[in-house]
Amino acid sequence: MTDSTKRRLQNEAKEVRKEVIRMILKAHASHIASAYSVVELLVYLYDCIIKIDPKKPQDSERDRFILSKGWGVSALYSVLHRKGFFSSQLIDEYCSDGSKMIGCATRNGLPGIEATTGSMGHGLAIGAGMAKALLLQKRKGRVFVIISDGECDEGATWEAILLAGHHNLHNLTVIVDYNKWQSFGRTNKVLNMEPFSEKWKAFNWHVQEINGHNFEEIEKATQISLKIMNKPSVIIAHTIKGKGLSAIEDKNEWHYQTPREREIEIAKREGLL
Repeated sequence: MTDSTKRRLQNEAKEVRKEVIRMILKAHASHIASAYSVVELLVYLYDCIIKIDPKKPQDSERDRFILSKGWGVSALYSVLHRKGFFSSQLIDEYCSDGSKMIGCATRNGLPGIEATTGSMGHGLAIGAGMAKALLLQKRKGRVFVIISDGECDEGATWEAILLAGHHNLHNLTVIVDYNKWQSFGRTNKVLNMEPFSEKWKAFNWHVQEINGHNFEEIEKATQISLKIMNKPSVIIAHTIKGKGLSAIEDKNEWHYQTPREREIEIAKREGLL
């Protein structure tokens, strides 16, 4: 990755965070920390990896992306908006009455949203089904899914992991947003998942671990995942919940809360507002 590409991606991530906090403040909404932890992952995927034309979002040969942790959808809305999938007017309607810009990813005619998610553990099963269908149809498209670490408490998630490994779904790449928190506490205190990577390997997955905020590591891991031809790939991305706004970083109360006066002042000082 060149220095200029890295700077461009970093600047784009900053702009996405700016848009997310404006959306959330205007709507008096929550889940800002969950959105911030996946910003770099989304920016890189849509800038460098995912093949989809905003003017033809239902093209049968497109790649598919599913945000299984659907409550972080404000970051996905921002990335899709900035890629030309829909207008600024829709962004301004985030979480308002009657808007398609619902606070959890919902497949309701909004371009670029492939599946309704947010109910824990469903996104990977949907993605595995899509990947299998594409192989049966001999289509070129790939499937990318971002799941949360908390979703890995769900039996449906592990059923999908088992199925994908059994069917050698090499066109499926999963990224785990491993920010170490879920709604009521530290992930491994709620239900210990370690040794996490070894579990995926045992289910016939190619496994990599990276810093999920480092564009060079994201690039290396995703490019490797595209070359694996005999099994699905998982990238365990170690992230920080609330990354980018120091007042909320690694603090689980921001799973639900809306930033208030103190956090707004810090966001201004840090160039987010």
